[in-house]
Amino acid sequence: MPYEPLNLSTDKPVLSWANHELGSAETKMAKNVASLPFVFKHVSLMPDVHLGKGALVGSVIATKDAIIPAAVGVDIGCGMAAIKTPYTGDQLEGKLKQIRLDLEAVVPTGFNENKESDRQVSNWQGWQQFKTLHPGVKDLETKALRQMGSLGGGNHFLELCLDENNVVWLMLHSGSRHIGNILAQRHIDTAKTLAKMTDTKLPDPDLAHFVQGTEEFNQYWHDLQWAQDYARFNRVVMMTRFKRVVEKHLAGGKPMKPLLEVNCHHNYAEKEVHFGEDVFVTRKGAVRARSEDLGIIPGSMGAKSYIVRGKGNLESYCSCSHGAGRLMSRNLAKKTYTLDDLIEQTQGVECRKDEGVLDEIPGAYKSIEQVMANQADLVEVVATLKQVLCVKG
Repeated sequence: MPYEPLNLSTDKPVLSWANHELGSAETKMAKNVASLPFVFKHVSLMPDVHLGKGALVGSVIATKDAIIPAAVGVDIGCGMAAIKTPYTGDQLEGKLKQIRLDLEAVVPTGFNENKESDRQVSNWQGWQQFKTLHPGVKDLETKALRQMGSLGGGNHFLELCLDENNVVWLMLHSGSRHIGNILAQRHIDTAKTLAKMTDTKLPDPDLAHFVQGTEEFNQYWHDLQWAQDYARFNRVVMMTRFKRVVEKHLAGGKPMKPLLEVNCHHNYAEKEVHFGEDVFVTRKGAVRARSEDLGIIPGSMGAKSYIVRGKGNLESYCSCSHGAGRLMSRNLAKKTYTLDDLIEQTQGVECRKDEGVLDEIPGAYKSIEQVMANQADLVEVVATLKQVLCVKG
């Protein structure tokens, strides 16, 4: 399904790839963003679009000479990583539970962190820049070190999957952890303070922004790139540990060479050229999908996920969805579903089946198949994955 322009009477059009009508709060959020004077050409909404803070999750916002910290969000650089292995599903027979326990032992989840940092973590080049970050995080270096290689909570996960040819894939979802969150909050607060001081009229306080050329813009952009790099490397560290665990169980510890590797952000901002102009592109819950770009679009923990190749669709600013998108809030999911529902909906998946992950039940998410059908003009499917093991944050 191609996009549809929404009838919102805004200066800049809003193009939507969603097959559902936006609710009143979602419509207002889309209008607010599209009415900002520095928004470029149009706003694109991906098929998994839903309510966010300031801007809709699943929106792609190109801007000229300005950036909105709250539109990027607080999980800077959140994204996905996947590797295709030379192993087959038959080799997993009887080993899934032990693999899950071993994974939980080497990758901290939730609020947990590593007791100490390993060589891969301490050798990361980004630590040399830590002292140049916002003064409000100067006491967080040790925590950032210990959280590098940790999953976090919410919808972050590690999954062992099989594709249509019974080939084993390793996949994970995580971001920039506590350090990214605090950096984002510090800059969002600064942007809001500036808007008040300059009496800038905004349709929503969360759309406070920095103007290119100012000191505040430069500091945010610097910190944003650092946090995005931290998030990407955090996924690399976890994937290294994940790979070792799987090698131990399936190959007696012998290192394997991945057949394909993907590592992509879906909460970030980048300088790009679109329609012949230099712009800042904020993808809030969206993956870059230029021609030949590889991306990952996960479903919920009981649904399929997809490895995709971008088609370079210009109207979407070369983007696609970042997942199925939530159908209901976490609180509503807990009120709607029971533990029995969770057990039923995650049948055949080696994972936690307790109250702590009830808000992540597959029924709380949109249909990933419908989301994929809506973006056939944005991506092509390279592999369809189904998880057999899931470790939730």
